[in-house]
Amino acid sequence: MAKLELYPDTWIDVYSDQMLGYAITRVQDRDLAKDLVQESFFVALRSRQTYRGELSEKNWLYLILRSRILDHYKKKKEVTESQLQNNRNDEGEGDNFLENGAWKADTAPKEWNADRMVESKEFMVVLNKCRSRLTDMQQSVFTLKFIDGETSEDICKELDITSSNYWVLVHRAKLQLRNCLEKSWMT
Repeated sequence: MAKLELYPDTWIDVYSDQMLGYAITRVQDRDLAKDLVQESFFVALRSRQTYRGELSEKNWLYLILRSRILDHYKKKKEVTESQLQNNRNDEGEGDNFLENGAWKADTAPKEWNADRMVESKEFMVVLNKCRSRLTDMQQSVFTLKFIDGETSEDICKELDITSSNYWVLVHRAKLQLRNCLEKSWMT
């Protein structure tokens, strides 16, 4: 395969806005997203000699950005498996379920009109506000699973977490999002 030529002098004009949007949806912090995009351009600039042309220039830049985002979450890993075991019911999550795992009547999710919510810009604002209240690791797992569509095995490898840690993070993120959405959107 012939090596494709890169055009670093056009990267900021052509890709920065798209990459910033991609990063913001994954880290929920505009300033951090800007830093990650900028860092991605620096990494690409430093490693452009090793670019083999197997991916388009755009996909190569996004791959570098995705790697920067994952590195950010690995560095900020807040929850260790031992903390999860010691603080399993810190947020009262065990109070929501019966012994058989079913929802208690007073804590079961309310009826939602999912079609109406997904089409609503106001709902998306509330959802993003609720997502911003999650821990960094919960946000990372939630985004990789439900926005990027990654498998649980891939997420565990990418974030260097155990399967049990992953499932606890997903479970807590869902509970917190549900509670926040019911309070902020449903009422």
